[in-house]
Parts: sequence; structure tokens; C-alpha cells
Amino acid sequence: MRTLIAYLSYSGNTEEVADYIETKLEDENLSVERHLIGIDAPVDPEMYDYIFLGTFTWEYGNTPDEVKDFVLEVGYKPDNIAVFGTGDTQFGGDEIFCRAVDKLVTFYHSRWTGLKIEQSPRGSQEELIDEWVEGVLHDAKSYA
Repeated sequence: MRTLIAYLSYSGNTEEVADYIETKLEDENLSVERHLIGIDAPVDPEMYDYIFLGTFTWEYGNTPDEVKDFVLEVGYKPDNIAVFGTGDTQFGGDEIFCRAVDKLVTFYHSRWTGLKIEQSPRGSQEELIDEWVEGVLHDAKSYA
């Protein structure tokens, strides 16, 4: 399977999650390409079996403009997008924690729940990533 990890990261937290996901996918012998949203040239989502879309939550629960631009570049709602993101409960509490992830999961009608990581992936949060990636891949195999 050919996979894409497209993500936006300012602080490096979302990039760390992307790095971790990339390692997990490569451990499964999957082909992985990366796309830095807002930096790299547009991608053709039809080239990928699965797209892992990463974001952070910005300004009181909003999706960053660069991620919105990426959505517009794609131009349609592929059914193979799994959304992950980082956030910080100290800014707005649980109510807006990783709300951008929820918004993208809803927008894409993703078959997977979004992965939400508090700041940087460490310790038990790595276990959350492991379980989430395994769930996406297990489900992916059943659709193949």
C-alpha cells in the first residue's frame, strides 16, 4: 500500500507524531511519502491508498488556514483519510482540545476516529499512536 502523511506543524509536536506514524508504517513495510502542508507542492490524493492528515488546533479550536488550503487543493473528499493532531488542554480545556481533528474527521466522514495527542508524543501517548495506527491498518486490510 502506498501511504501519504500530510501535516502542518509549527511547534514540532505534530511533526513528531508524523515521524512516529511514519516509523510504524515503515515497520509494516508500507511505502510512505510525506507532505509538508503549506510548503510542498500539491499532491494527487488518488496516488495513495491511505492518507494520514495531521494538524494542530489553533486559536480557540480552529483549523489552521494552511490545512484548510490543503483541503481545497485536494478538491474532493477522499474516503481514505485518517486524521491525527496535537493540542494543549491548558489553552481552552477539554472543550476545544484538538477540535481541528474533530472538524476534519467530520468533514471527511472518516471511517476512523481522530487521534488526539496532548502536546508531544511521549510515554502512554506513544501507546495511543500505536493502537490508532494498528486500528487504521487493520481496517485498511479489511477494505482491500
